Amino acid sequence: MLPLRDNIPTSRPPYVTYALIAANVIVYFFWQRGGLSLGDPSNQHFMEHLVDWAAIPYEFTHPGDHCALVAGGDIACEGQAGVSGSAPAQPATAVTAFTAMFMHGGLLHLGGNMLFLWIFGNNVEDAMGPLKFIAFYVLAGLAALALQIVFSASSDVPTVGASGAIAGVLGGYLLLYPAARVVTVVFIVFFFTILELPALLVLGIWFLQQALFGYLDLAQPAGSGGGVAYFAHIGGFVFGLATIHLFARRKQEAKR
Repeated sequence: MLPLRDNIPTSRPPYVTYALIAANVIVYFFWQRGGLSLGDPSNQHFMEHLVDWAAIPYEFTHPGDHCALVAGGDIACEGQAGVSGSAPAQPATAVTAFTAMFMHGGLLHLGGNMLFLWIFGNNVEDAMGPLKFIAFYVLAGLAALALQIVFSASSDVPTVGASGAIAGVLGGYLLLYPAARVVTVVFIVFFFTILELPALLVLGIWFLQQALFGYLDLAQPAGSGGGVAYFAHIGGFVFGLATIHLFARRKQEAKR
């Protein structure tokens, strides 16, 4: 399922949502120098920035040890078995918890995240106001990363993307607007149709998918996750559900 828009009006322009989308796009194209492919190994600048500025769970669970890109495009971390020498100078590990939220692994990764932020972020921002929305978004991203680290403590795979923070937005949206409806593209094998579905169904299915794929990642550690941080999605979503009423001060009724 691919959501296109919802039916909830806003009372003012969502400037923070616009700014977050712009920041993510600018970081990807002008700072990461990303292209159309997913983690193109031939783009040395992209790969080095990914390792230096992404959040790597190993660096958080092994304070003082850093990871670096080595020959062949692999990643090696100080303190790992068979690894000698020191990594080049890098930003503080704590800083990467924030920079990683604005980085992406490829254009599809960026586009999917920004679509969800565009559809659901404006209404959550409208219910909070800009300052509270910024705080909520960043804290959701940190909560998402924290759960991902818990379940992949020794992983040297860089964690990037706004999806953890956006998952928090989705969790908050679900409680603020339970009667909302979302225009959604539904794919059926080689065909598709466009339906207006309850947000509860669209976001509920999305969360169940993250939980299922997260479970499969645990059951098959070498397996089929494809590098997707499912537990970050779960952590952000649960944070949104748990804290939305600490941040939101009002909600709009859906159009009939």
